[in-house]
Amino acid sequence: MKSKLIDALRLELTPVAVLLTDVRPDGALQFKEGRWGCVGSSIVAVAKGRTAVFDRQTFGCPGGGTGLGFGDQYTQCGMAIEALLSTGDAEVAAKIQRSSRMAEGERFFKTPETVSAWLGTIPMTDVATEYVVLKPFDQLADDETPAMVIFLVNADQLSALVVLSDYGRGSGESAIARFGGACQSIVFGYAEAERERPRGIIGFFDIAQRSHVSRETLSFTAPWALVLEMEAHVEDSFLEMEDWKKLQERQ
Repeated sequence: MKSKLIDALRLELTPVAVLLTDVRPDGALQFKEGRWGCVGSSIVAVAKGRTAVFDRQTFGCPGGGTGLGFGDQYTQCGMAIEALLSTGDAEVAAKIQRSSRMAEGERFFKTPETVSAWLGTIPMTDVATEYVVLKPFDQLADDETPAMVIFLVNADQLSALVVLSDYGRGSGESAIARFGGACQSIVFGYAEAERERPRGIIGFFDIAQRSHVSRETLSFTAPWALVLEMEAHVEDSFLEMEDWKKLQERQ
């Protein structure tokens, strides 16, 4: 699928299309049932050319299952997420049969109660399809319409997406920055897609998963309606002006 927007951004990594489907794609990467895995690292693998598929038995971790839209997997899996994201729990850590930061906690929130407050802000979603598929945007078939697109970008490219998202609106609030797991901009994207004017979500702030991308990289997740809106605004915008061209010349 061709895109004037993607051509103008000159991305190093291919944007990742998020597809909701009941058909499992052949040859796609998929976690084994019951095995731990990181959806954030899968996003990066897809940006480099692979396709990945997830279902309700193969989402890798509770945060990933929640982020992909398979409901509140923190509750369903009985994960002590309030402890993990804050001050930890040595007793729970001793019961986990794998390496974990549970004992000391990741310290992303001050207390377990703060984590509980944050959990209440997540728009828990249970998608209607059997699979969530992540596919390189340039490999989309003509009859495939993604729910959203994840752009992995540097600061210049992120700036361009934030500006372009508000180009035809003038609202000053067409992009938001939310903390969550590296993959959880997807669940925020489902909620944004329900808005009359969906916003882009700046993300990949998860310090525990930042090692999967370069230090210059963040994500910008755009519901499909916003992608189409930005695509229509490329011509005659700043993306054709000298200031943008100068930024593309620097290393």
